[in-house]
Amino acid sequence: MKRTKTTIAAAATLAMLGCSPAQQGQTSPAGQDTTAVATDTIAYETVTLPSGASLLVFPSQQGKASKATVILPGGGYCFLASGHEGRDVAEWMCRDNQTAFVLLYRFPQTDPSVPNTDAREAIEYARAHAKELGQYTKVGIMGSSAGGHLASTVATHTDLVDFQVLLYPVISMKPGLTHQGSHDFLLGQNPGEEAETLYSNEKQVSRKTPRAFIVLSLDDDIVPAVPNGVAYAEALARDSVPTTLVCYPRGGHGWGFSNDFEFAQQWKAELKKFLDEE
Repeated sequence: MKRTKTTIAAAATLAMLGCSPAQQGQTSPAGQDTTAVATDTIAYETVTLPSGASLLVFPSQQGKASKATVILPGGGYCFLASGHEGRDVAEWMCRDNQTAFVLLYRFPQTDPSVPNTDAREAIEYARAHAKELGQYTKVGIMGSSAGGHLASTVATHTDLVDFQVLLYPVISMKPGLTHQGSHDFLLGQNPGEEAETLYSNEKQVSRKTPRAFIVLSLDDDIVPAVPNGVAYAEALARDSVPTTLVCYPRGGHGWGFSNDFEFAQQWKAELKKFLDEE
């Protein structure tokens, strides 16, 4: 695996679900944010996974880590909001006695196996390098929006992770319930009912699904909260999976780790409480 060391200026930026660079405050062809306001500087290592995807490695600043989390930025499966839904999250985690990984996964272009392969390889890397990156024993997955769909796919279709954290996630692939752009980029415009059901993750929950933290805004007009995040929480509850669902009355979509979100401090405190649990 190829490795490089980088020092970043982390940033909090807002993003919408979509793919136009003009709409997103400029994104590079690689999908990384190129406009940002520097807030701090933290060194991280970039690892190239066997699939070719890049994994940004943020070891715990405390040396030993309580756990590790693989972070999947959102972006409708066609770009990556890698700042406020990626690096900013990782910086917060690695300062809080955790090791974090930001996965710059490849876009599916109607082949769901592409980002799923990247996510699995990232988790395998995190587990294989636990001894040198903090001696953690638990690895979780975190995703925002379409990254939340990818995270919930890993959580429901595999037994690779110990917990899942989802921010305003896309969950369903059913027409009328899903975020259509994410649906089309992941599966194509007319994938058929079988594929849509397979990747509607509220239908893939079992008693083996790992515990979950879900946070969203009820006024989200990009990814409807009730048929996605709320429906997923209900499915988890039916199978007795420990679940924390945090709903705010307003905030819309895509706030990530931005401090501009009205309830930023409250939801981060709830997340810390969840992550501190064994």
